[in-house]
Amino acid sequence: MTLADQGSLELGPIRLEYRMIGPRPDAAPTIVMLHEGLGCVGLWGDLPDKLAAATGAGVFVYSRAGYGRSSSATLPRPLTFMHDEARDVLPKVLDAIGFRRGLLLGHSDGASIAAIYAGSVEDHRVRGLVLIAPHFFTEDIGITEIARAKEIYSTTDLRQRLARWHSDVDNAFRGWNDIWLDPKFRAWDITDALAYIRVPILIVQGENDQYGTAKQIEVAQTECYCPVEAVLLPGVRHAPHREAPEALLRVTSDFANRLLQEHHEGEMHVA
Repeated sequence: MTLADQGSLELGPIRLEYRMIGPRPDAAPTIVMLHEGLGCVGLWGDLPDKLAAATGAGVFVYSRAGYGRSSSATLPRPLTFMHDEARDVLPKVLDAIGFRRGLLLGHSDGASIAAIYAGSVEDHRVRGLVLIAPHFFTEDIGITEIARAKEIYSTTDLRQRLARWHSDVDNAFRGWNDIWLDPKFRAWDITDALAYIRVPILIVQGENDQYGTAKQIEVAQTECYCPVEAVLLPGVRHAPHREAPEALLRVTSDFANRLLQEHHEGEMHVA
């Protein structure tokens, strides 16, 4: 397909909104961005545009079903919802856009989906991962904060603020909140996937992340056989792209440029 600057991907029964910034996948590497549990295309702000400018890569951003202007999700979500996104939906997205090579960049739930994909699907097009505030297992601190978010959603203007970004705001919120608060979800753990990742990883986390501790980084450094770089941003909580955008842009673009340039030089040498 010819990718417009923005539009929708029709993948069977679901419709996913997207933005494409910079060169298309047939002309340059592509950075595919996977949003957080309450995120969408618009909530990335101008990070996709700045990342494209800093790397020369194309940047593809999309909203998963249930978020933004994409189709609503069927609720309740299964406990395997992140695995389903990684193994069933993401491959279709990459094929639909003509992805040839590049990186996966995910935040929070999106980072977990990227890690599951790289640890489950042998895809030589993916040259590296940028994982921002990833979850590899549940922690009490995160569950407590998610329970607090449920109270805030019902008692403050949070619902109205989120409705600016999500066409079905209750579907978006419940699709994230309900599953994380399901008692059975306490056992959710994807550390087994980490040992199967074969590309370099950059993990960026806020030092004061309210949804997870530095144990998330530690388990990746222990379980992964691939190179793992980690950056802890001081004074930053769970959303580095909003709280420390310049620092996040610097470390992610440096990582992407090193990785994509190495592969580019290798390809030129072979040719």
